[in-house]
Amino acid sequence: MAQPFDEAERAAVYRAIYERRDMRHFSPGPVDPAVLARLLDAAHHAPSVGFMQPWRIVRITEAAVREQLQQAVERERLATADALGKRRDEFMKLKVEGMRECGELLVVALMDRREAHVFGRRTLPEMDLASVACAIQNMWLAARAEGLGMGWVSIFDVDEVHALLGMPPGARPVAILCVGHVEAFYPKPMLEMEHWAERKDLGECVYENRWPASPQG
Repeated sequence: MAQPFDEAERAAVYRAIYERRDMRHFSPGPVDPAVLARLLDAAHHAPSVGFMQPWRIVRITEAAVREQLQQAVERERLATADALGKRRDEFMKLKVEGMRECGELLVVALMDRREAHVFGRRTLPEMDLASVACAIQNMWLAARAEGLGMGWVSIFDVDEVHALLGMPPGARPVAILCVGHVEAFYPKPMLEMEHWAERKDLGECVYENRWPASPQG
C-alpha cells in the first residue's frame, strides 16, 4: 500500500493550500530565474485529460507589451463595472490587478488544434480548460511555497489579447498571471476581506449520491 507523506510534509502541502492567495499588491524586484523555472515546471507537471497538456505560457518581458496588456485589462475593468449595476462603485474600489508592479507577467493560454484531442473530451470538450486550470493551481501553490505572490487576472477581452500576442487561430488566452514579491500574504481572500463575498460552508457544496431537493421541494 502506498505510504503517505510524513506529518511535516503533509502539513506543508495543506499550508500551501490554505495560505494561497490571489494577490494584487506586489513589492518591486525581479523573480529569481531559477525560482521562475521551478514554477513553470510545476505548472507543466499538472494533470491533463488524455495527457494532452493544453497549456501554453507566454512570458511578457517587453515593457510596451506589459503596458498594452494592462490597458486592455483597464478597459474591461470599466466595462465590468458598468455591467454590475448597483455594485459598480463597490467594484471600482477593488484593486483587481498588480500588472505594473509584479516581477513577472505571464499569459496562460489554451493551445490551438485542440479539436484533434478526443480522449476525455468527446462529451466534455471543456476538460482542456480544466487541465489548464490545474496547471495554474500547481504554479500558485508552488509560488506560495517559494514565498512569492501570484494573482490571476481574468478581466480582459479575449480577442484583443489573442491579437496582441500573435496567437494562432484556435488558441485562446485564459489568464494573465502576476507573479512577484509581496510584503505579506492576505490573512483571508481579498474579496472576503473587502466584504464582496464570503466562503460558503463545505456542506453547501458537497452532496451524497444525488443532488438534494430544493427547499421548495
